[in-house]
Amino acid sequence: MSTRFMIAALVYMMVNAVLFGCAVTIVLAIPVLAAQANTLVPAVVVTSLILALPVSWFLAPRLRARYWRDRPASGAL
Repeated sequence: MSTRFMIAALVYMMVNAVLFGCAVTIVLAIPVLAAQANTLVPAVVVTSLILALPVSWFLAPRLRARYWRDRPASGAL
């Protein structure tokens, strides 16, 4: 297994929880959507599970990088 895959696997559940929480909050906060909650919440669960895959794959290399911001060329801090 690659390092990127292992980091993405660790980050996946956290990303999934954040996406799910944001989506459920939106669904339950809007009265028109809250009336359809019986059908929308399972759709939110499936959608968050699917969307968390590419997001965690995108975040994994950034969590591995030591410095992913530009440093001055002179070496001065």
